[in-house]
Amino acid sequence: MVYPERFSSLPEATWPRLRGLLDHRTPGGEVINMTIGEPQHAFPDFVGPLLAKHMGDFRKYPNNNGTVALLDAITLWLDKRYNVSVTPENILNLNGTREGLFNAAIALGPETKNGKQPVVLSPNPFYPAYSAAANAIGAEAIFVPATDETGHLPDYTAMPEDVLERTTLAYICSPANPQGAVADEAYWTKLIALAEKYDFKIFADECYSEIYRDTPPVGAMEMAQRLGCDPDRVMIFHSLSKRSNLAGLRSGFCAGGLESIRRVRQLRAYAGTPSPEPLQAVAAAAWLDENHVIENRALYQQKYKAADQIMGDVPGYKSPDAGFFLWLPVENGEAAAVKLWEETGVRTLPGAYLARDFNGVNPADKFLRVAMVAPTQEMQRGLTILRDCLYD
Repeated sequence: MVYPERFSSLPEATWPRLRGLLDHRTPGGEVINMTIGEPQHAFPDFVGPLLAKHMGDFRKYPNNNGTVALLDAITLWLDKRYNVSVTPENILNLNGTREGLFNAAIALGPETKNGKQPVVLSPNPFYPAYSAAANAIGAEAIFVPATDETGHLPDYTAMPEDVLERTTLAYICSPANPQGAVADEAYWTKLIALAEKYDFKIFADECYSEIYRDTPPVGAMEMAQRLGCDPDRVMIFHSLSKRSNLAGLRSGFCAGGLESIRRVRQLRAYAGTPSPEPLQAVAAAAWLDENHVIENRALYQQKYKAADQIMGDVPGYKSPDAGFFLWLPVENGEAAAVKLWEETGVRTLPGAYLARDFNGVNPADKFLRVAMVAPTQEMQRGLTILRDCLYD
């Protein structure tokens, strides 16, 4: 029997790999899970009653692109949050952003560029959907280190000319997962200018945009409109998973130029799975309400302060600007994760599991990713145990 080779280069996925590292070992104390970024704060009070109100709509085939109410709510949110001018035709509802980050590449990534194999640029470390998308369209994925030297964001301007001439898509995550770095106006200006010069599209993963300290992160579409670039140059991806603590709702959206959205909609009409309309009703209400988002953000701001107090004296510790992960320096990520698990029961994720080698070096090998999603008291206890185990 013959199988395709296009995904054969994908390594073992992050979570099976972590289970293989830790599950056969005995935890050294009460388990505190600080691995996955699964929000634990309360979701909005209106979710339950609104879902019950729309239960009858489970009988209906859902609107594939998004209901009028949902697309209108997202349009209003984008205008309020980023001062961007879009219509519902610029937006597509998604079952979480992973679907869009993958399928948009299939819909918009050309087969060749300048007669050669296309390139997809990705930050390194990165969200796994980026690499799977590159494989799916037969592109060469180049994982560009996002290290302290580059402000924990990839420096795509440093890529060789021959690479940029083959580049068709560039993924960027801001605020960055896992480092918490934020792309500022200067970064977006350089990246958009680069994309215009070499004619590639930017896929901006902005799932953590509403979890920040004081200043709302600037957005890719906001900068694209401000700079007056081709509207189809940039596509943004957002989710309710982190913003509203509704990871299980699997609700997000992508927004971009009319031609880009038309093509992604066309593919989704053939191969996508629309979101049930009761869930779209909840999503519409969530995008229209900012009170729960402000409350959620305040809880994370408390966690930033707590983490700084506990970890502030650790050599190399960098407090995140946004998001809900700590990116902690260690001598070896796997060894540190095993030590923590076996001696304390604190479960963390080796940074290397989120990255690939670049010029023979994994830029995340000497880091641990630690999620700050648990209640503050449990998070503080976990961080204190971690600090005393690894850094004393």
